[in-house]
Amino acid sequence: MKIAVAQISCALGDPEANLSKVHDFSRRAKAAGAELIVFPEMTDTGYSMSVIQKHASDWTTGFVRGLQEIARELSIAIVSGVSERDGSSIYNSQVLIDAKGDLVAKYRKTHLYAVAPVEEQTCFAPGNSFASFGLGCLKFGFSICYDLRFPELYRKLVTEKNVDAFIISSAWPFPRVEHWCVLAQARAIENQAYVIASNRVGKDNELWFCGRSAIIDPRGVVIAAAADREELIHADLSQELVGSVRQRVQSLGHRRQDLYG
Repeated sequence: MKIAVAQISCALGDPEANLSKVHDFSRRAKAAGAELIVFPEMTDTGYSMSVIQKHASDWTTGFVRGLQEIARELSIAIVSGVSERDGSSIYNSQVLIDAKGDLVAKYRKTHLYAVAPVEEQTCFAPGNSFASFGLGCLKFGFSICYDLRFPELYRKLVTEKNVDAFIISSAWPFPRVEHWCVLAQARAIENQAYVIASNRVGKDNELWFCGRSAIIDPRGVVIAAAADREELIHADLSQELVGSVRQRVQSLGHRRQDLYG
């Protein structure tokens, strides 16, 4: 199946403008033959804690409903990072909308970036479970930005959920661009899984985002990559390749759980 990744900037505090951009990139992805398109973290509001606190909404109206309309209109599945207001709590979430426009899976970011000046814990409640979903012949696992630094998440998705590919929605900043590139490739290599990584570009307040979105195959080969501007990339994914790589070098089966504690 063909997967597209949207590398975009976001209009801070303007969900309608951001939804319009989602529509444009989704239309382009559909024209390229993609069945699924992935968008960055906090595509609805932009990445600012004060702005998110103001604009986060539940999903009965607003941005997520707009995603559903776009997916239904274009017959394309969409994964996007979004804010999620649930009672008195706000979550940094991902949603999967299928090609029929139904909300079929979601994930709440489990590892919050509690580092100044961002301090996500001042805005978000953490999620407490991992999530995966099947689409076509592949099984995908969710993750968001800072999660990338926690390999345990990805290993559990592979060993317990039989995931073939990881989807990462991110707003990763420029000062650590090397970390973004190396860690994404490492997650693919060590788990023999695809990595589909959508990262922001542009600037929110004083934070610049580094882009470098990528699709990485189970051997760790970067098969599609973006630079540091708005861009749409896409690649074909194959469950057969995942199976072949894992059969040839059975490192997942060679783990010594008796030694890991």
